[in-house]
Amino acid sequence: MLNFATKHDDPEAALGWAERLGYGSGMFGMGLINGILGSFLMVYFTNVSFMDAGVAGTIVAVSKIFDGISDLVMGNIVDRTQSKMGKARVWLLRMCLPLVLSTILLFSIPASMTGLVKCVYVFIMYNIVNAVFYTAMAVPYNSMNYLMTRNRYERGLLGNINQIFSTLANIAMNTFFIKLLTAFGGGDMYSQKGWTMAFIVVGIIVAAASVITVMGTKERIHETGKKGKGTTDASNPAGAVKSLFKNKYWVILTICMFLIFFVIVMYVVAAIYYAQYVLGDAGYYTAINNAISVAQFGIMFITPFFMKKFGKHKIYQFGLLFLMVGFAGTGLSGTNIPLLIFFNAVKGLGLGAAGGMAFGMISDTIDYGQWKTGIRAVGMGNAGISTAQKLGLGLGQAVMGWVLSAGGFNALLETQPDTALTAISICYNWIPVGCVILAFILMLFYRLDDEMPSIITELETREKE
Repeated sequence: MLNFATKHDDPEAALGWAERLGYGSGMFGMGLINGILGSFLMVYFTNVSFMDAGVAGTIVAVSKIFDGISDLVMGNIVDRTQSKMGKARVWLLRMCLPLVLSTILLFSIPASMTGLVKCVYVFIMYNIVNAVFYTAMAVPYNSMNYLMTRNRYERGLLGNINQIFSTLANIAMNTFFIKLLTAFGGGDMYSQKGWTMAFIVVGIIVAAASVITVMGTKERIHETGKKGKGTTDASNPAGAVKSLFKNKYWVILTICMFLIFFVIVMYVVAAIYYAQYVLGDAGYYTAINNAISVAQFGIMFITPFFMKKFGKHKIYQFGLLFLMVGFAGTGLSGTNIPLLIFFNAVKGLGLGAAGGMAFGMISDTIDYGQWKTGIRAVGMGNAGISTAQKLGLGLGQAVMGWVLSAGGFNALLETQPDTALTAISICYNWIPVGCVILAFILMLFYRLDDEMPSIITELETREKE
């Protein structure tokens, strides 16, 4: 297969920009799928398919059980994979079309379906999309940060590029997805035809982006039979999982990722309801959400310059501080649009700073785990992180569904009762504040950046023995 990755096999050497951008392309595609699942799934269920918000939230929550299991299964598959393309890229090539087709079916619930039949269809299709095909893409993709390079700066930069493309996907989604729905739906954004056609367009983009990543990258960390003294690969799932829970920095980062993704889905989904029912115009959704995405996009071009001086975890902590201020600020802004846009931009700075560092930090924790336990749990380590992310996304949607249901939200009502508006505000502002505070406290115990130089030196010494 044609490949335009950087023409060297040295895991310590710098990567070229074609390969860095090729890596980011995959996140643009998966970011579209993930963003739409996170932002519009509940909207589709409640406003297009007319499911009860509480029922829809419960289906998503129960499905997380299968999600967590599938992540661990896929992590073990990645660790065991031996192919000419390496451990990870081959799965992106195999799974991109099944992911696209199943997502189209998830958002094309037949109008003839009602009651229990509809719930069963949603449960099955949601799990096929999220627990099977998205997992089979996400776990290998996340593992590529580790497999492409051992250079710590490159890992941090790849993590930053990952988030830049994720943010570009969010900007594209915020700006164009509702317009696609309206255009294909004949002026009605809640038309089933509009949703099906919009997802066909999105699917073509996702497939193309995935192929670019496969063609544009190379895996340089290989199993050669010489793993170094005391090092084994994670072919035993139980041993790999046990080693991860002995890895304190991986545990801290996994919990933080769960909390942040819980927050992300809360405010992104709530933003649609907030714009339509609290601000009185769904058109405000694009402005308030793009304020986050544009600020997030901008800050990620700056953070690499500070990464060498301050380290990844300190930039991550600063990001959490900005998030606290941003969520508290929007909570106190009421319906003041300029203030909402300003504090959403503050959130974007926080997400950009923290998100840009996160994926490089994951690879560092895997090196730490190898140094501490002797087990190189690349696939399982990234699978655990992926599980945390999807648990956060799924439970965030579920909790929001339960809170809206408890508040008396009814999609058939043009004007919602005050209790429903309060429920929307709690989901959009105050639950996220609490989660970010917890994440910040946990990160006070993360000091891996200071330990990494000596860890890398020792791992290299072991490999020569």
